[in-house]
Amino acid sequence: MILKSLSLLNYKNFDSVSFTFNDKINCFVGNNGVGKTNALDAIFHLSFGKSYFNPVSSQNIKHDESFFVINGEYEKNDSTEKIVVSLKRGQKKVIKRNNKVYDKFSDHIGFLPLVIISPADRDLIIEGSSTRRKFIDSVISQSDKVYLEHLIKYNKTVSQRNALLKYFAANQTFNTDTLAVYNEQLNIFGQHIFEKRKRFLKTFIPIFKSRYEAISGGKESVNLIYESDLEHDTLDKLLKEQISKDRALQYTSVGVHKDDLNFQIAEHPIKKFGSQGQQKSYLIALKLAQFDFIKAQKGTNPILLLDDIFDKLDENRVAQILKLVDDENFGQLFISDTHADRTEEAVKHVHQSYEIFKL
Repeated sequence: MILKSLSLLNYKNFDSVSFTFNDKINCFVGNNGVGKTNALDAIFHLSFGKSYFNPVSSQNIKHDESFFVINGEYEKNDSTEKIVVSLKRGQKKVIKRNNKVYDKFSDHIGFLPLVIISPADRDLIIEGSSTRRKFIDSVISQSDKVYLEHLIKYNKTVSQRNALLKYFAANQTFNTDTLAVYNEQLNIFGQHIFEKRKRFLKTFIPIFKSRYEAISGGKESVNLIYESDLEHDTLDKLLKEQISKDRALQYTSVGVHKDDLNFQIAEHPIKKFGSQGQQKSYLIALKLAQFDFIKAQKGTNPILLLDDIFDKLDENRVAQILKLVDDENFGQLFISDTHADRTEEAVKHVHQSYEIFKL
């Protein structure tokens, strides 16, 4: 799968711009603030229907404009695929594939597999559990439509159950039968999600460990531990046990929406005990393992975006990444950097064709 061209209209800092891409390596270079990361984010937007960096869609419209349009043309399985993502202020976002509007955004997820490595990934270590759940859900959802459907239904049911708990509190009432309907649905969807996450990690963790060893030179051991309420009991039973707490809090306190991933180095939390270099290596290994997993599931190379890696990583780690990329097992690569000379010097050592776009 290759992104052949990209056109942007009123997207973030761009008025109107078009790019025609190399099938292998493409580099956006220029000073800070010129839109290098925004160009990568537009490519991300085409795959996921949303920004990687700013989830508030209207804030991706250029200041003083009323809409944005992202237009991408892909070559996939010997055919041309045209994807358009557009948004007008005050209206719903629209995603089109070959001029046909998607009824559900979720139908598009996984059609254009993509992995991004960015300084923003550090949120996976320093932020709360929801950030790590989004990571695991994003990886699984790109190759498993049923999982994504169950996840959407589960999250909707949690919201409905929470609204019911608030209603009970506000009206000083309580109805066990009504609550039981939501408990049953959460139990069904939650068990499916839990089993899929466990199965995924059984495959994913060895890939991740192998990638970390390659990047770090095997200097230390790392691990990834899945933590879930459902390890201890069925969700139905847990919900019944926690009902007094849920009524007091007015939200659902147990379930797979509370799951977490424990990132470890030498059997200790990497957030507290990992150096900056170790944390960076950990995150890159995580993302490259994501690449490997999606490729194995989809049978195609995901597009790989490397945002600002030269400024954030030491030369040795950059060399390790490019060495991994210098391989037919990788597909199309997009890089952003502030220094054109540094970027060109680095990609020259990769035995692939490349194009440099100076913004």
